[in-house]
Amino acid sequence: MSIFEKKEKNLNYLIDKLDVLTSTYSQSSYETEKIKTEKNEILRQKSAIEKKNQELMREHKYLKSKISNLQKEVNEKTVMEDKFNQDIEDLSQETENLVSEIEKWQT
Repeated sequence: MSIFEKKEKNLNYLIDKLDVLTSTYSQSSYETEKIKTEKNEILRQKSAIEKKNQELMREHKYLKSKISNLQKEVNEKTVMEDKFNQDIEDLSQETENLVSEIEKWQT
């Protein structure tokens, strides 16, 4: 269970407990209103946290996708660079062979 799920479970427990407290105890209307206000504040904070969490999850997904695309691009460039280096090596070897052949013909 993730830390967010634990916190949400605890928050829901506290909200339920506040509801029970409000209905079972005969308190002054001031205290009842205070508890209701606290409950509403907790619900508002929960909603704000859930909204922020959704935004962060969307951003995480976007950044993860962007990183994946960049990794693919880097891999493709690495493959192209390796091929280019191999082509240069092949041309260098061919040039050396041609120079060697020319030297043989000149002697």
